[in-house]
Amino acid sequence: MTKLLLAALMCLPGLAWAAAPGIDLTTHWVGFFAVVVFVIAYILVMGEEVLHLRKSKPVLIAAGVIWGAIGLTYANMGDHHSAEQAVRHNILEFAELMLFLLVAMTYINALEERRLFDRLRVTLVRSGMSLRSLFWVTGALSFVISPIADNLTTALLMCAVVMAVGGENKRFIGPACVNIVVAANAGGAFSPFGDITTLMVWQKGLVEFTEFFALFLPSLVNWIIPAFLMSFAIPNERPEASAEDVEMKRGALRIVALFLITIGTAVSFHNFFHLPPVLGMMLGLGFLKFFGFYLRKSLPRSISRKRALAERAGDMEAMRRLGDIVPFDVFQKVARAEWDTLLFFYGVVLCVGGLGFIGYLSLMSEFMYLDLGPTTANVLVGILSAIVDNIPVMFAVLTMLPDMSHGQWLLVTLTAGVGGSLLSIGSAAGVALMGQARGKYTFFGHLKWTWAIALGYAASIMLHLWLNADLFDVPLS
Repeated sequence: MTKLLLAALMCLPGLAWAAAPGIDLTTHWVGFFAVVVFVIAYILVMGEEVLHLRKSKPVLIAAGVIWGAIGLTYANMGDHHSAEQAVRHNILEFAELMLFLLVAMTYINALEERRLFDRLRVTLVRSGMSLRSLFWVTGALSFVISPIADNLTTALLMCAVVMAVGGENKRFIGPACVNIVVAANAGGAFSPFGDITTLMVWQKGLVEFTEFFALFLPSLVNWIIPAFLMSFAIPNERPEASAEDVEMKRGALRIVALFLITIGTAVSFHNFFHLPPVLGMMLGLGFLKFFGFYLRKSLPRSISRKRALAERAGDMEAMRRLGDIVPFDVFQKVARAEWDTLLFFYGVVLCVGGLGFIGYLSLMSEFMYLDLGPTTANVLVGILSAIVDNIPVMFAVLTMLPDMSHGQWLLVTLTAGVGGSLLSIGSAAGVALMGQARGKYTFFGHLKWTWAIALGYAASIMLHLWLNADLFDVPLS
C-alpha cells in the first residue's frame, strides 16, 4: 500500500507554480495533510463503480480543503498574495481547457441527437458479418473515429454494436470490448482531439498539431498486436442480421462539416495567429448556434415536405424511422456535456495544483527525470496511468516541464494515452464499458488479456524509439 501511495504521489499534477521562495511546506503539517486529503479523495474516485459515487464529488471537496489549509498557513506567515495568485493561475488553465472540451462535447452530443451514431450502429448490425469480422470492424472504427470524437464516445458507440449483435455470447462480447478499449485509446493518442492528455500537450505548445501524426504507426501497432492475439478467441459464427432501420435527422452531415471546420479554426488560431486554440473552438460553437437557429426556423417547412414525399411514395414508415421530431436546441447539447468529467478535471487541477505549490512536484521531478532518466520515466508514466487516471499523470509531467526532446514529449504523449488500456479501470472508456456491458466485460475479463496488451504497449514504444529516432535529437524550441 505504501508503494502504491508513493506511486500516486509521483503522478500528482500541479500547475506552473512551485512553492513560494523561502517557504518549504513539504515537511510542514499542511503538506502531509494535503497529501492525505488527496489520497483519500482519489481512493474514492477509484472506487466509483463500487460506491456509485460520481468521481467529481470527492475531488471538489478535497480541492477546497487543500487550498483552505494552504491559505490559512500562508496568512499566518504574513503572505496574503502568493496562494491567491497560484489559485487564479490554476483556474485560468482549467477554464481554457474546459471551454475547449465543452465545445467538442457539444458537437458530439449534437451528432448523437441527429442520430448519426445510431445510423452507423444500425448499419453495422444489419451487415450480417461474422463475429470475427465484426470484432475487426468495430476495433478499426474505434481506432479511426476516436481521433476526431473522444475515445469515450467512440467506445460506447462500438460497444452498443457489439451488445446488439453478440446478445449473451460472453466469448465474443468480452474480447470485443477489450479490443474496443485498446483501439479507442490507441486512436486517441495520435490526435490532439482524441484524448484530454494529447489536448493538454498541444495547448501547452510542446508539440505542434502535425507532429502528433508521428505517433500514428506506434499507435496502430499498439492496437493491432493485442487484436491479432485476441481474434483467435473469437468464435467464427455468423449471427442473424437485424432488420432495424434508422434515418439520420436533418442537418447531421452538415454538423459534421461544421465540426471539421471548427477543428480547422482551432488549429489555425494556434498555428497561424498564435492565439489559444480555445478561441477557434468557441468560434465554432457560434457556427453551431447559428445553424441550430436555421434548423429550428425551417423545421415546420421541412416536416411538411417530408410528409408530402412519404405520402406520394406510400411510405409513411419513413416518418417513424426519423424518431421524435423536435426543434434543435443547442443549449440542450451543452447541458448534456460530461459535466462530471469536467468538474472532476477542475478538482484534480486544484487539488494537485495545491500539492505542486507546496513543493512536492519538484521532488518527484528530480527523482523521475534525473535519477531514472526521461525514457524510463515516460514509460513508467504509461504504466501508472493504468492505475491512476492519465489526466493527473500528464498534468504532473506538464507541470514538471523536464528538459526533453520532441521525441521524448511524443513518447510520454503515447504512453499516457495508451497505458490506460493495460487495465479496465485505467481509462474512461474501460470504466464506461464495464457499466454498459455489465457482467460480460469485467475487470478480470480484461485482466486476462493484459499480457497481450502489454506486448502491444512495449512494441509501440520500441517502434517510436526506432521510427522517430531523429526527433530525440531535436531539443524543445
